[in-house]
Amino acid sequence: MIIQSIGLLIEFKDGRVKKANFGMATAARGENRHLIALVVDASAAEAKASLEAYGVARIINICTGKQGWDPAIQSAAVVAAFEQFEITNLIGLTSPAGRELLPRIAARLDAPLIMDCTEIDLDGHRVKTSQYSGKTIATIALTGRHFIYGIRANVVTPKKAPTEADIIEFAFEENRGTGYQVLETRSDGNGAQYLAESDIIISGGRGLKSGENFKMLFECAREMNASVGASRVAVDNGWVPYAMQVGQTGVKVNPKVYIAVGISGSVQHFAGMKTAKMIIAINSDANAAIMANCDYYAVGDLFEILPELKKQLDEHRQG
Repeated sequence: MIIQSIGLLIEFKDGRVKKANFGMATAARGENRHLIALVVDASAAEAKASLEAYGVARIINICTGKQGWDPAIQSAAVVAAFEQFEITNLIGLTSPAGRELLPRIAARLDAPLIMDCTEIDLDGHRVKTSQYSGKTIATIALTGRHFIYGIRANVVTPKKAPTEADIIEFAFEENRGTGYQVLETRSDGNGAQYLAESDIIISGGRGLKSGENFKMLFECAREMNASVGASRVAVDNGWVPYAMQVGQTGVKVNPKVYIAVGISGSVQHFAGMKTAKMIIAINSDANAAIMANCDYYAVGDLFEILPELKKQLDEHRQG
């Protein structure tokens, strides 16, 4: 039996392994597969316990010696480790970091890359991904010596498969003259997780009428440990930043619960959240498109429903 070495590009937040990595590891496991986690400029020792709980047998601790985010050097370091340890497949998250690193890695390896995969067949080198605003699912076959995949967060439910992982140190000190320089890094300051990695999302649309009214969504979100999203209309009107946009031209999400507040449910928006496990709609229009595409709905004035929802959440937390 030929054993495949499957690389997993691990992402961190606040020094801890992101939960979305565990679903990625679950998707990659198989009888003839050896999972290798690639940890770049982060603490492999801190990640060891959480990663080996999901079947990772080896952790490559890649150190570039570079301070701060530099995708040019980090992608070169991953490629060097990829070749050193004879890894044939690499899976990363379709996240902001993944969108920067995976294409650079694929270009250096002259390898095929498919982003936003919802299913990955590592034996047949085939993937599934949505096309045409989510109206169809495409099955794409890859050919080559190496294969790079970007998997959509939360499409696979994490399942533990404990093993013991060893840590291998890998220093990368080449190709310093990349010509890439990070001038400034900004944060919105709220520490919210990337939408695609959220288990619960509450999104607002035209019905909220202003950016000020999004405060109601943030208040409810804090009680549910949820993230706040938005429709394109809300973003185009300048009420919230583009990073919050859910839909075909925004972030595609797969939460356990998606709450659409004051959102009509256009085809473009639905394409970005249709794979949510449960969809709840709040809208004053009983004939809105979202009502035909949800599991539960409430017909009413969101300015009456949201305060009541906040009250109920408060009571639940205190009780």
